[in-house]
Amino acid sequence: MSPTNFGDRLARAVARRESQIVCGLDPDPQRLWPAAAGVAAHCRAVIEAVAPAVVAVKPQLACFERLGAPGWDALAATVAHAREHGLLVLLDGKRGDVPVTARIYAESLVGALGGDAFTVNPLLGRDALAPLVDRARGAGAAAFLLVRTSNPGAADVMDLELAGGGTVWERLATLADELGEAGEAGLKDVGAVVGATEPAHLARMRELMPRTPLLLPGVGAQGGDVAALAPAFAPGRAGGLVSASRSIVDAYEQAGGDPGEAARREAERLRALAWTLP
Repeated sequence: MSPTNFGDRLARAVARRESQIVCGLDPDPQRLWPAAAGVAAHCRAVIEAVAPAVVAVKPQLACFERLGAPGWDALAATVAHAREHGLLVLLDGKRGDVPVTARIYAESLVGALGGDAFTVNPLLGRDALAPLVDRARGAGAAAFLLVRTSNPGAADVMDLELAGGGTVWERLATLADELGEAGEAGLKDVGAVVGATEPAHLARMRELMPRTPLLLPGVGAQGGDVAALAPAFAPGRAGGLVSASRSIVDAYEQAGGDPGEAARREAERLRALAWTLP
């Protein structure tokens, strides 16, 4: 039996959980929750706190890789715990390499690491993306291409004008749209990372990628505003995934009290805001 298109899986998950929120997991060994005995325990506690309000978690692979072998063990435990709570797992590693190496990355991301989706650097072009997209599609997973990221320095390259017209990010958006295949719900199985810090781009993004799921990082600590993201949801509620990390996990530092309760309240606040937009 062929795997289910990721766009269909995403649409069902969003409808079932009534959430478009992705909680980023960026564990810092120096800033774990007070009761957490290590990175794995910290991530477990975060997942248990926010699971009712989110549709996915987004482990930042660098935060686990820097710990060496124990970090890989913590990542495996985190992925397994997210699955126990019915959450999608989006692995944030921004991989990208020549085709032969890209194929190996793909095997790791959806094979050994068990991701439902992963982020990809598309600047090596279509041939380097093909192994990542094809392997993800074969597993019912998705590659999310970096199209216009949330950091200020994105303008240095992604906003550059091309000789043939348009910007680099517009060309990347077109590439994401061309690589994706739509499922029954209408959403494609190749996504795009579009920073929530630049909402003015969203209308144009939707012209170029009308059916592409958009991952929208930058809400909260980076200054992105959920209320400005309405164009992302033009294809339906699952058209946009609002990603927040520090603003959820570190909410207790501002609000006080129990870290889990503070994280749950912030995740629920974001969920309610995003759910009213479509």
